[in-house]
Amino acid sequence: MHVKTASIVVAVFAATHAFALPKTEEWSKPKPWKNPTQHYFQNAELGPRPQFLITDMDEGWLKDRLSACSDMVAQPTKFSIGHRGGACLQFPEETRESIEAGTRMGAGILECDVAFTSDRELVCRHDQCDLHTTTNIVATDLNAKCTTPFTPAVNGTAATAKCCTSDITLAEFKSLCGKMDGFNASATTPEDFLHGTPAWRTDLYATCGTVLSHKEFLALVDSHGRDFTTELKQPRVPMPFGGDGSDYTQQRYAQQVIDEYRAAAIDPARVWLQSFEFDDVAYWLQADPAFGAQAVLLDESADLPGSSLAAAVANLSFYRDAGVRVVAPPLQYLVALGEGDEYVPSDYATTAKALGLKILTWSLERSGPLAQAAAAGDYYWSTIANGTHKDGDMYRLVDVLARQVGVLGIFSDWSATVTYYANCFGLF
Repeated sequence: MHVKTASIVVAVFAATHAFALPKTEEWSKPKPWKNPTQHYFQNAELGPRPQFLITDMDEGWLKDRLSACSDMVAQPTKFSIGHRGGACLQFPEETRESIEAGTRMGAGILECDVAFTSDRELVCRHDQCDLHTTTNIVATDLNAKCTTPFTPAVNGTAATAKCCTSDITLAEFKSLCGKMDGFNASATTPEDFLHGTPAWRTDLYATCGTVLSHKEFLALVDSHGRDFTTELKQPRVPMPFGGDGSDYTQQRYAQQVIDEYRAAAIDPARVWLQSFEFDDVAYWLQADPAFGAQAVLLDESADLPGSSLAAAVANLSFYRDAGVRVVAPPLQYLVALGEGDEYVPSDYATTAKALGLKILTWSLERSGPLAQAAAAGDYYWSTIANGTHKDGDMYRLVDVLARQVGVLGIFSDWSATVTYYANCFGLF
């Protein structure tokens, strides 16, 4: 969801590191879409990361409790929400591969962030204009259609590009390969521009990620029997889209998401629509109450110029009175530091609970090694940075969010981390 910090991290790494990706010719063969067959994974594959985090924890009851679950057979859980697919710590985000991995790691809800193409089709992208950092578009003929085609670095000026889903058709979008989010600011060729994956991620699974339309996302997730969360991304082009007289308005864009769920015969009870824009949530509440009932207002209002966390807290009663039932702030809005560097619920968390609002939060496993992230002022750990020292602190945060704040679920870039905790504590 949040893009500011990710962009900063990518830029820092891109300026100092250029990590090798497969050669361009290997990126020119996206896999054809095949309709999925039903396969309900009964158990979750958690891999070594949860145990790595537990081993790194401080001694105490929480470490003992989590360690005691090391031999459990884990099941999928809706407490574990697959952010950008649920595996984008290591797999290209918003791709079939990320969703498949997140599903296997037990995410009970999978996410597709939607943007629209030039022919007004919905596709899974975290930002309407991120194709230049998340796909191989600049190294293809479609580069010429980009809002800002690739320009090489020269005389100390960084390489640039800006490529949007609205620059191309759905068919053209489907010809692209997804890659790990990043770019090489010192690139002199389009191929070099594709480099820049942060060192704590990997290109091992980024040979050619399968990009998805929203309709394909629905079919894929439904085939695994999991639930859905679709985020309506803010348009990066003027609305209505398509020039004077166009009827592709913001409300039509918001309605299109519901229409695709209806066409796929998806029960609204399995759907959690999201938007950062209050007007979108208000539209869903009025236009289709069945889908509006679980519509999620993503809240980063404390980050707005001149705002504060106190101002964000003050807004909560307005949202509740307007009919919003679910809010989803970033992790750091919900926690603060107490005595002895203990993580404790924040004023935002206690106020939201007192108002009867349900809470989701984002995004775990997005920050890299925690000692480095906290020291660098990472966005998601900013309110507890002084009490965060190592990767094992990840489960300290999850525990406070689950048992004290009482969140319904946690978006994560590596679903196994949350799935393990949820299974150990019986959160389904």
